[in-house]
Amino acid sequence: MKVGIRVPSYSWQGMTVAEVAGLRGYAERAEDLGFDSLWVIEHLLVAPPIYRVSWLDPLEVLAFLAACTSRVQLGSGIIVLPLRHPVMLAKQIASLWALAQGRLILGVGPGWYRPEFEAVGVNPAERGARTDECLEALRLLLTQPNVSFEGRFFRFLDVSIDPLLPAPPPIWVAGGSSTDPSSGEPVIPVPVLDRIVHSDGWLSGSSGRPDEQMKRDWQRVQAAARALGRDPRGIVFGHTQFLHIVESDDRERVVADQMVAFRRVMGDRSAEKLAADYLFGTTDDMLRRLRELAEIGLEHIVLTPLTSDPRQLDLIAERLLPHVR
Repeated sequence: MKVGIRVPSYSWQGMTVAEVAGLRGYAERAEDLGFDSLWVIEHLLVAPPIYRVSWLDPLEVLAFLAACTSRVQLGSGIIVLPLRHPVMLAKQIASLWALAQGRLILGVGPGWYRPEFEAVGVNPAERGARTDECLEALRLLLTQPNVSFEGRFFRFLDVSIDPLLPAPPPIWVAGGSSTDPSSGEPVIPVPVLDRIVHSDGWLSGSSGRPDEQMKRDWQRVQAAARALGRDPRGIVFGHTQFLHIVESDDRERVVADQMVAFRRVMGDRSAEKLAADYLFGTTDDMLRRLRELAEIGLEHIVLTPLTSDPRQLDLIAERLLPHVR
């Protein structure tokens, strides 16, 4: 299993210049410790009740990480496509690809937080269709000159983006099941399955998604790939997770300290809910969960520390990294 780190590009109220500057040392340390990839997250706005914090712009942070590192892969987990225009985004991606010398994984998704769509004048009901159209346009713009496109949402004529890429960067699509209002059962909508199956990877999120649901979703993705004549082994199974390691064998202290860290980012949730959705508890608990996911095919885990303290990097490298590869 490959192990990535989502850098702590949190945009706290009242954050200091020193906290932002610390990202350079954080990225350099992660590369030195041997992590396979560095990732960013996108939330334009604070999105309660799931999050109490927003994040710095992901494309700006990726450009910064490209300058701070030389070997580690760089990934977006995720860019919310419906909030962006494909021509502008294609130029940013092509520039990042050049700056990072090809070390780019493009994780994308439709998003979910209504106020973000309303803030940029996008109808949230159109987010899936906009995502598909943006992906179609991006694949053309990144690899072909003189692209003309006539879609429902985006139209442009004879556009050439430089630098042209020999192929699009690996595209990993986020998405999963939601409760069907008629049956009450978790279902992955057909357009979401199609989007995943026609991409290079599936990036399963963690917020509010217990492991059993994720396992069922992965089975559905594989079945959909086979139905379309595609070998599911060609789809990378990735997963993002939040965690906070506490240096103690006292479980009560571990949980108490983790609750403080989680609540700063996640809001008020019970320990039971956090344990169901995230890497929680002792490092043995975390390893057990990661090994179970590896058994069903997880190939790339993206870990998200809840604090910018670089000591968390060292603890992950020491206590988790050697045991999951």
